[in-house]
Amino acid sequence: MYKIIYLALLSFTAHVAYAQKPRELVIKIDPQNKAQKIDNFGAAGAWFTEGIAKNWPTQNREQMAEWLFSKDFDTHGNPRGIGLSAWRFNIGGGTAEQGDSSGITDFRKRVECFLRPDGTYDWSKQAGYVWFTKKAKEYGVENLIAFSNTPPVQFTKNGLGYKTTKDYISNLKPEHYGDYAGFLATVLKHFDSEGLHFKYISPVNEPQWDWSHPPGQGAKQEGSPWRNDEIAHVARSLDSALTAHGSASKILLTEAAQLDYLYAKSGNANQQTQAFFGPKSKLALTNLKHLPSVIGGHSYFTDKGDSARIAIRRHVADTTAKYGVTFWQTEYSMLADGYREGKTGRIPAIDCALFLSKVIHDDLVYGNAAAWQLWNSWEPGNPDFDTRYYLIALNPASKEYLDGTITATKNLWALGHYSRFIRPSMHRLNITRNDSLTPTQIAQDLMVSAYASEKEIVLVVINYSNEERVLKPEISGFKAKSGEVYLTTGEKGVDMRRSKVENLKEGVTIPGRGMATITTNN
Repeated sequence: MYKIIYLALLSFTAHVAYAQKPRELVIKIDPQNKAQKIDNFGAAGAWFTEGIAKNWPTQNREQMAEWLFSKDFDTHGNPRGIGLSAWRFNIGGGTAEQGDSSGITDFRKRVECFLRPDGTYDWSKQAGYVWFTKKAKEYGVENLIAFSNTPPVQFTKNGLGYKTTKDYISNLKPEHYGDYAGFLATVLKHFDSEGLHFKYISPVNEPQWDWSHPPGQGAKQEGSPWRNDEIAHVARSLDSALTAHGSASKILLTEAAQLDYLYAKSGNANQQTQAFFGPKSKLALTNLKHLPSVIGGHSYFTDKGDSARIAIRRHVADTTAKYGVTFWQTEYSMLADGYREGKTGRIPAIDCALFLSKVIHDDLVYGNAAAWQLWNSWEPGNPDFDTRYYLIALNPASKEYLDGTITATKNLWALGHYSRFIRPSMHRLNITRNDSLTPTQIAQDLMVSAYASEKEIVLVVINYSNEERVLKPEISGFKAKSGEVYLTTGEKGVDMRRSKVENLKEGVTIPGRGMATITTNN
């Protein structure tokens, strides 16, 4: 009897000792083993921006700007914001002036236009959008990106900011390509004169969708389809207009609705990397002064299932590399149900944040994305559950959207784990791991990516498992032993919380379902 109890006690003790010792992962980093050069991390400020900037309390607007753009730290060393290096500004098509006759049912998604019907310009329009863009500039955001969802309504075939026929053909009248290009170039020139330089201008958005709603049924937003030949036409027209205006802005194409449209798929706007950058393509745009070898695509609807998600991004990387093109992920939020990963009911905010982090990781590591941008910075919602669309949750206090409260979500800090510390011109580094997990297995375990400047190494770690883990980085040629750790968990208030680690080789503990950024300077 005593022997049985003793053996049971030994077994229990061994089990407890094992359970208390987290599994370790050793990663080896060579700062010279570089992958893609990082250009920016960004987000869009659209729809609700106009009412917020015009009507909400100043302290709320200032707090939103600080959360998004600040690179400062508080007295405890915690980041005050996520230090975005890109900000996306929507150039509207004039649906706000049309009011209810615009056909867009939600007034907050109608956007003003700088161009009047008589051909003159009103620069007082879009004051809310401009306010936040000026704040981005004040905080030192490196890249301002302007994008358009529809040409001005006076240039469209149906006089609306969306299609009423489902033919997948552009809503722009054929005789107005030059006018549309001239409008965009004029807007950029005006803001240049005000000290707001838009480094990039994106003239089409998600050209694969039909953006069609029959008359009387109502639309959700501005939008237009574009065939590949129409995209080439507008790009050439815009290149000429930018040249005529003496602009330094670059054209950003194509904002593909899904990543697989960049290399495959069917329809009038498919295989876009090959179409616009293939040396034998009739639509090749490689000779345009203002068009860099960059192509943008959206990660929507290509995020479901670890294996499929990774495979799609590898296809993007292979195709863009073949044609000498740099890939940017220019828009993403969790529109479909991939983020649920089989879960039902309300999804906790930390689970949304972890999934967002995983998509960013895969876009960077497997897709070789040089830029990563989110849609949308703010929308109405509950900050504790299903925060899949936004970084900042809005709680409107009135139906007219005149005032309200704001809450930073876990998504904000999930993006911040990348954007705050991975600065423009840093390189992603290839790393090796001491485990034998496949990429699909890693996606449910401990994901690690590494980035470097001349004197700094940044690691972003996502612990997708429920158990505590220990990461041990080994950096060749680096003398520094200590580092800073910024941790986010599901616990309230643990949002990029700073701590110090004296010896990185001894390991950094990452809680289950947690994210961390580790920085060290040589």
